[in-house]
Amino acid sequence: MSEGVVTFLLVKLADFLVEKGEHMATVKDDAEYISDELEFMTAFLRHADAVEDGDPVLRLLVKKVRELAYDTEDALDDFRLCLTHGDGHGLFSCFKKLTRSIKDARAMRRIACKIECIKSRVISISESHRRYCNKNNISVQGSSSRSMQMTEYCQEDALLIEEADLVGVKKRKEQLVERLLSIDRGRQVVSVVGMAGLGKSTLVKKVFDDPDIMQQFKFRAWVTVSQSFKIKDLLQRMVRQLFHVPRKPDRLRKPDYAWDEMDFDQLRTTVNSFLRHKKYLIVLDEVWHCDLWDSLRYILPDNTCGSKVLLTTRNNGVASACCLEFPNNVCVLNPLSPEESWTLFCKKVFQGSCYPQHLKKVSEAILGRCEGLPLAIVAVSGVLATKDMNRIDEWQMVHRCIGAELEGNDRMRITTICLTTSNPVSCTVASFLDPIWRARLVRLWIAEGFVKEKEGKNLEEVAEDYLGELLKRNLIQVVETTSYGRVKKCRIHDLLRESIISKSRDQDFVAVAKEPSMSWSEKFRRLSMHVASQQHTEQVHITSRLRSLLMFWGLDSRSRSSKFDLSTGGLKLINVLDLRGAPLPTFPVEVSNLLLLKYLCLRDTKVNSVPNSIGVLQNLETLDLKHCPVTELPLQILKLQRLQNLLVYRYGMMCTKVGFKAPPPKKKKEGNKLILELGRLNKLRRLGIVKLKRENGKALCSSIEKLRDLRALSITSLDENEIVDLQYLSCPPPFLQRLYLTARLQKLPKWISCLEVLVMLKMRRTKLRHDLLVSLQCLPNLVHLEFVEAYEGETLNFQSGVLGLNKLNFLRSITIQDGAMPSLHNLTVQCCKLLQKIPFGIEHLTELKVVQFLDMPIDFIKRLRPNDGGEGYVKVQNIPEVYCTFLTNGCWDVYSVKNCRERKRYPELGGDFQRREMLSH
Repeated sequence: MSEGVVTFLLVKLADFLVEKGEHMATVKDDAEYISDELEFMTAFLRHADAVEDGDPVLRLLVKKVRELAYDTEDALDDFRLCLTHGDGHGLFSCFKKLTRSIKDARAMRRIACKIECIKSRVISISESHRRYCNKNNISVQGSSSRSMQMTEYCQEDALLIEEADLVGVKKRKEQLVERLLSIDRGRQVVSVVGMAGLGKSTLVKKVFDDPDIMQQFKFRAWVTVSQSFKIKDLLQRMVRQLFHVPRKPDRLRKPDYAWDEMDFDQLRTTVNSFLRHKKYLIVLDEVWHCDLWDSLRYILPDNTCGSKVLLTTRNNGVASACCLEFPNNVCVLNPLSPEESWTLFCKKVFQGSCYPQHLKKVSEAILGRCEGLPLAIVAVSGVLATKDMNRIDEWQMVHRCIGAELEGNDRMRITTICLTTSNPVSCTVASFLDPIWRARLVRLWIAEGFVKEKEGKNLEEVAEDYLGELLKRNLIQVVETTSYGRVKKCRIHDLLRESIISKSRDQDFVAVAKEPSMSWSEKFRRLSMHVASQQHTEQVHITSRLRSLLMFWGLDSRSRSSKFDLSTGGLKLINVLDLRGAPLPTFPVEVSNLLLLKYLCLRDTKVNSVPNSIGVLQNLETLDLKHCPVTELPLQILKLQRLQNLLVYRYGMMCTKVGFKAPPPKKKKEGNKLILELGRLNKLRRLGIVKLKRENGKALCSSIEKLRDLRALSITSLDENEIVDLQYLSCPPPFLQRLYLTARLQKLPKWISCLEVLVMLKMRRTKLRHDLLVSLQCLPNLVHLEFVEAYEGETLNFQSGVLGLNKLNFLRSITIQDGAMPSLHNLTVQCCKLLQKIPFGIEHLTELKVVQFLDMPIDFIKRLRPNDGGEGYVKVQNIPEVYCTFLTNGCWDVYSVKNCRERKRYPELGGDFQRREMLSH
């Protein structure tokens, strides 16, 4: 993590020199010297992150480098703050400029002194760094490989721990052995994929050493791969095993084969020639990138002897890519079952299956935090084995503080194995929000400056790539997805999260405060505080180095007005302020003093207006006022030239969107002229517009055509009788994925059928009379289709996700032809009063998982009676979940047609239906 902190500073320092270079002429050389020295140290820090817990001298050196990086960042931000000014206006403009120049000169002298002091510290630390490297034979060039060596040793150490204790491996081993021994003439690749700590290497090692495997494969090699591998090194290790040559021969005896002296071409030829007519098994452990197999596939001969290449990886994409020709050869390793976890836990803690009954409940709670991860269970078991079994309070303390209870070696082992990533700092930010919304995480990463620009991609797209990498490596787990498959919420494994937070706290990177009594160092950069009561806010101590403050409010604290004071001055350098859900009656006026603020979230508060002072926050990139009763924004919002995300909407009755009144321009523009201004926002990705009038249609279409980056579009008319004409749009945004139409239409716009990447379409109150599906069935990626009062015809004929039909008052029949909607998994039919029969052809939807009938006629529901073989029941009997919902005494009751525990007679139906719990939404 220390490497990540310094790398982040280097990027920030480089940007600062470019941005403020003209103000730093006198210290530019010193600043560049600091940058060069810190860059020189990053390779050393990569090594240090892997081994510092075991070396007190190294730990002290790393601490000095980290503090130096933090102090440099403070100096830069102090200077940036001094150079941040509001615009001068009126009679005092000249006086303000004169005062500003004096302040700038003073700031320049202060930064010069600080930079000079920092330079002296850099020289001292550099000397200590060089002495340490010389003493321990560490070269700067070799630091990277040395750290990877340490990671390999740590991996092997974990392997040894698991190999003696892992349970539940027998069945997995037998399946894998059977696959390797299958009679296949050509070479095949088999992948074992799963998150870190699941025992992939242990499983494969047991397979590798299995007698049957050893008998069948006479030529075997095991190669552990690092992130930045070199093919030549891998081939050398492979050859030594294939030829049984000692890795470190006696100094007095020359090796039979001088593998170390061969170049790459010689090694490649040697391996290929030797294995050409042999049945071999090559294990590639911990593969990080597809590039490895792309490099080896032509070196390892594809002979007709039934050879196998077995690899382990944390990345689902790597596993699939390497087994592209053999998709059935991807073996997904899942966490241990509760029974297997308990067996391993008892074996480690109680040395058998017997355990004290009074410890069962707390043991199960602790085990639940491990979530089936063998490495985590072994590490926690080691802690519990030292606790007194008669002191249940000690065990409860472990459950509450599981990350802190782990010894340094165990915590290092978990974080080193699980957190080896190109973006460790980004992963750390994700760890103190659990679970976290995807959009929130992406915006926080960008506001913190952890996302680097890439050619051809904006910051949000790069951040999405970061998240995708963490998901593929199973480091972040998906909690919830949208109906069209996009990640909505995610989380980090519980124990890994605790370990990361503990390590982050040790390095002054982030503090997570869950109790009012918790204290934190003045040096912390980030604070995540869980406010349980009003008294908690009164004890908050804000530190001057804080860059991010996120507060989470309990129910008790939300019910009262907050006394939390933002005017202490401690937040002057803050970039991120997240007070969502806070009991704030008004916009906190102190926010206007936070001139470096990039991210401000007041979501779910009672704030109903935004002051004119918002205009001074020139660095603001995200303003989140979602679900706040804000209906208008001041004209000063137009001064925020860096604003990228503006969320100012909420939902009213019946899930209708409530927006805000656009700020009036300096020159008065009304109606279409104002709507035409939207076309100038050519980087806009999401747009929602409400209270649209008929005469606005042409102007809106003109603006939408210019928004080429638009991903989501929501259009709502003034009222349900207002007809909006959207036919003027000839070239729609090519990347539009989500479209929400809540307006009466004369006919369906032709351009909708051209939206090739559209995944969601919701139509409400459109009241069209011709069959909508003729135009929609050709959309190749549409998975969520929802109609609410959208169609006034009598028949819907599906010839081609999620499908919802609501308030189609004239609909009498639905026909689903064979082969239509092959991927449909959720169907909802609601309030279609004239629909008498179950959709004809519903049995053709073989992927259908859930069907819901809401507020439908009694005669329709009677056809679903299971007790006498109703014709409707026969059609839906193979669908896993079928529900009927009724409004009874002002409450919605939900009944399952099929398998549920409770049963309740509904008198009007004349049959038995099984009761399901009330829908949460």
